[in-house]
Amino acid sequence: MKFQNLAYSIILAGLCLQAPAFSQSPVTVVRIKYGGGGDWYGNRTTFVNLFEFMRRNAAVAATEREIALGILDKDFFKHPLAYIAGHGNIKFSDEEARKLREYLINGGFLWADDDYGMDLSFRREMKKVFPESDWVELPFSHPIYHINYQFPNGLPKVHKHGGGPPKGYGLFFEGRMIAFYSFNTDISDGCEDAEIHNDPPEIRRAALQMGTNILLWALLH
Repeated sequence: MKFQNLAYSIILAGLCLQAPAFSQSPVTVVRIKYGGGGDWYGNRTTFVNLFEFMRRNAAVAATEREIALGILDKDFFKHPLAYIAGHGNIKFSDEEARKLREYLINGGFLWADDDYGMDLSFRREMKKVFPESDWVELPFSHPIYHINYQFPNGLPKVHKHGGGPPKGYGLFFEGRMIAFYSFNTDISDGCEDAEIHNDPPEIRRAALQMGTNILLWALLH
């Protein structure tokens, strides 16, 4: 089913993903603990604020915050939504790459958010996971930009970083988008407590709205 916005009266409270490998209610996200020296643990208030925003504005029954696990942890596959971010180097072992591929092929979804500095290592490691697939820049018409909040120009620009426009990339396997990569914007920082990043209120709200769109799209596809 394709959902364009919440006018379709989607009831998301108590949502469960129906893929056989997963079962979850309320909604949460598993933050990937990775090797290589990068700061996988950053953005500590991102999901506290994003989940609160989703509970209030999108009728989503969400947990108070995310859970952090390694890809090889026994509970990793219990969570249909995974998240990875950071500034530094990302490194997957061969076994982690194999398990992440299994996770994504079996219905899991990965949101990768570049905090500025992880791009080269992230792309390198994802090639180990899906050597046959390349990241595809999504058109602004893609439903991820419109499922609830409208972003007719694609990702909002949160932080300047390297300059230039933000870009949203999808990774596909057998026609299904299994991962979304928000690059050159830093949605995660925009969702943090206002005292941590002194972003204007309109920028912070745009980040929370786009984060909501990403998670809603992942849950409903």
